[in-house]
Amino acid sequence: AGGVGGAGGAGGLFGAGGNGGAGGIGTILGGAGGAGGAGGLFGGLFDAGGGNGGTGGGASANGTAGAGGAGGAGGLVWGSGGLGGQGGGANLNGGTGGAGGQGGNAGALLGYGGAGGAGGGGGLTGGNGGLGGNGGLLFGSAGAGGAGGPGVLGSGGAGGGGGNAGLFGYGGVGGAGGSGVVGGGLGGNGGQAGLLFGGGGAGGEGGNGGVAAAGGSGGAGGNAVLLGDGGNGGNGGLGATTGGTGDGGAGGLAFGADGFNAPVNPSPWHAVTQSVLGAINAPTEQFLGRPLIGNGANAPAGSGLNGGAGGILFGDGGAGGSGSAGAVGGAGGAAGLMGTGGAGGAGGFAAAGTAGAGGTGGAGGLLWGDGGVGGGGGNTGVGATSGAGGNGGAGGLFGAGGNGGAGGLSHAGTAGAGGAGGSGGLLGGLIDAGGGNGGAGGATVAGVGTAAGAGGAGGSGGLLAGAGGAGGVGGTGALGGTAGTGGAGGHGGNAGLLFGSGGAGGSGGFTSLNGTGGNGGDGGNAGLWFSSAGVGGEGGGGTTGGAGGAGGDAGLVGFGGAGGLGGHGRTVAGNGGSGGHAGQLLGDGGAGGAGGTGGFSGGVTGVGGAGGNGGGAAGIGDGGNGGNAGIGPAGTGTAGIGGPLGIFGENGSDGLT
Repeated sequence: AGGVGGAGGAGGLFGAGGNGGAGGIGTILGGAGGAGGAGGLFGGLFDAGGGNGGTGGGASANGTAGAGGAGGAGGLVWGSGGLGGQGGGANLNGGTGGAGGQGGNAGALLGYGGAGGAGGGGGLTGGNGGLGGNGGLLFGSAGAGGAGGPGVLGSGGAGGGGGNAGLFGYGGVGGAGGSGVVGGGLGGNGGQAGLLFGGGGAGGEGGNGGVAAAGGSGGAGGNAVLLGDGGNGGNGGLGATTGGTGDGGAGGLAFGADGFNAPVNPSPWHAVTQSVLGAINAPTEQFLGRPLIGNGANAPAGSGLNGGAGGILFGDGGAGGSGSAGAVGGAGGAAGLMGTGGAGGAGGFAAAGTAGAGGTGGAGGLLWGDGGVGGGGGNTGVGATSGAGGNGGAGGLFGAGGNGGAGGLSHAGTAGAGGAGGSGGLLGGLIDAGGGNGGAGGATVAGVGTAAGAGGAGGSGGLLAGAGGAGGVGGTGALGGTAGTGGAGGHGGNAGLLFGSGGAGGSGGFTSLNGTGGNGGDGGNAGLWFSSAGVGGEGGGGTTGGAGGAGGDAGLVGFGGAGGLGGHGRTVAGNGGSGGHAGQLLGDGGAGGAGGTGGFSGGVTGVGGAGGNGGGAAGIGDGGNGGNAGIGPAGTGTAGIGGPLGIFGENGSDGLT
């Protein structure tokens, strides 16, 4: 069994929580990822929130992979919750993917809930997606649920449910269900809207089933409470029979439209409000083709059409339709003045050639609203190329970017890359909204020398302020073949110009049987003032371990990001990533990542990886410490060199051997 990843440390008064460590790889049981640390009390003032949960460890035999760690909570007063870690992969025939970690809850008053982690792929059963975190009590939208992992020979995992908003905010959208030969996973339910104002989250799309199996049912839309629209029900997945469409959420008690496919509400007052809305919307629907208040309609499953646009004043965009065989999924509809963009449709399956890419998420409301989630890339048959995940939609003026969709799974072929996260809105950082997270790279199953998909890049923060999104986790390499390559982690998004933390780089995917682990993604750069850069992603494990990603650079005042840890290697371990540069006026350089551990249980081979060099300071500040050398039965790597001091300060210490 792989070991459990360590928990991230708590942030200081104005700091972000540390990210949890990745779980260890095991033959039968993968270790769980560590939980992210809590953000500092006032961290949200500089767009610093809870740390991200660590990725679950993979299982290299027919075992169960580790669950992703939970995202850390935002600061007690202000700050967004951290992203839940992705579940580990277990792609041999009897393997079960790990569950995604739950997204962290926002600070007590203000902040966005963290997105739930995606479930890991399994040779038999995919892992379930994690739940989205809840929004701030006063103001802030909730996190999206994580997508369910694909099940190669069995059932796909269920999408995680979206989190709930507080008083003012939007409920999180439900995660898409994973695909499965025996049956597609259920879409996650959308979260509840803010108690006073906001729209319910849309239900997630059901996963596609096999040629003789049913697609998963879509998730139910979340309810509005007082003022706002209910969330749309999610489309069903394709298969021998198409899964059912989820029920739409109810509109607000005082005023608001029901979501797409909402059941009949027996309340007389509800009937009155819907009748009044119909009269209000009739002129704009006749002349402009969209309502004044209300959600856009979902495009039919298998059509590849774009989702309908949301209401001109208030309303979410409709979900794009999934693609037919080998076709691209439809784009999500754009929201109006306020609302969440619709989710992109999943790309279509391809027995040969290239599968369809996922659709792009719709743009968030022009004034306030998050971008839609990108659709998952289509899966493939033997030797074909799977589809890339769709990019997340751009956030509105005060909105966050949507998360990228996961790349498709490939059988003995090339897996699809994860979609990039959408960019945050121009002023999104003022309410702690930043760039969307990159989608996970697709996994490969069996085959010689096949390559898993790279994780998508995190979206950039708003032009003026906002944290960058985290890079997506690289896909799991071909565990059923030889010399497969794990996918590289996506680069973290850069923060907004003035304030905001850089996004963390995604972890590289792991593989085995003479394969090479994926390199971790580089961390994103920080904003100019009082902001820290993103940490580099950890290298993936394999016979040859992947290198850790480099930490991002700070701006004028801030700390450089730490380099990622090198991946474990049965023969040669990966090197640690270098630390990022400190702020030009004030701040410390980032620490270099430790080299990976070489060898395996009972073995005599394996060389440890080199530690990464520490980042340098420029003005007032210390250089970052060098990373420790990795150990191994056949040799120890070299230690990283400490970074140089600034005008005032000290040199960083060299790493230990």
